[in-house]
Amino acid sequence: MPIPPGWELPDEIKARLGEKAGRQRSMVADDHLLLVLHKVPEAGQLEREGVYFWRSPSGDWRFSGGGPGLFVLRQHLEAYGATVQELERHYDTASGAADYFRILEAVVPLHRAARNQHTALQTARESLPDVRELITLRDEAGDIERASELIATDAKNALDYSLAKQAEEQSRLSDELTRVAHRMNLLAALFLPLTAVTSVFGMNLPSGLEKASRSLFWSIIVFGVLLGAAFLGVIVGRRGTKTK
Repeated sequence: MPIPPGWELPDEIKARLGEKAGRQRSMVADDHLLLVLHKVPEAGQLEREGVYFWRSPSGDWRFSGGGPGLFVLRQHLEAYGATVQELERHYDTASGAADYFRILEAVVPLHRAARNQHTALQTARESLPDVRELITLRDEAGDIERASELIATDAKNALDYSLAKQAEEQSRLSDELTRVAHRMNLLAALFLPLTAVTSVFGMNLPSGLEKASRSLFWSIIVFGVLLGAAFLGVIVGRRGTKTK
């Protein structure tokens, strides 16, 4: 971490700083406090962008990006809170497994970052018990952590329920298809011998209908179609009754 101009950090703190932000943490030495926090993570983002806040022994807060440190730190926590509220709205309007999965993609890294942030502020509070503003900051970070945890838990439970419900429906449909296939096999078995015998012997026996009009031929065709439709209605009707 490049130390901003004007930051008079103790050597003990400087020695613990690397080139990257690393994990979220608080470092205290000689009444100096350095908070290493992360910006609100986004879904699919692998690298975490660090932000740094320094409190001098005189009580002056500074931010690595410039500006009043304590004010920016509160804005930083508000950004976490706003993200949590946005995910809550997405959860309230979610209607399927895909929606819950997208919420989990966003809330899991957010919850992890919020938990580590709360730990860092709790450590800072324990190291500097006389700094009153750390109490409010610590409590706000704790509320953010709990809210993100609730969203993560609720979304995970909703996703599991949605997947279980889909699996149950697929199993039921599979059972119904098996029963329908069984009925069709019974019908095929009933007419298979007759079909086989007439196919082998080519039975064209006189029936007295050889010279009948064409209307009789089409009547038989229509009768066959209606009979097939009747069989289909029986099968579908039984399936619908069981579904109810």
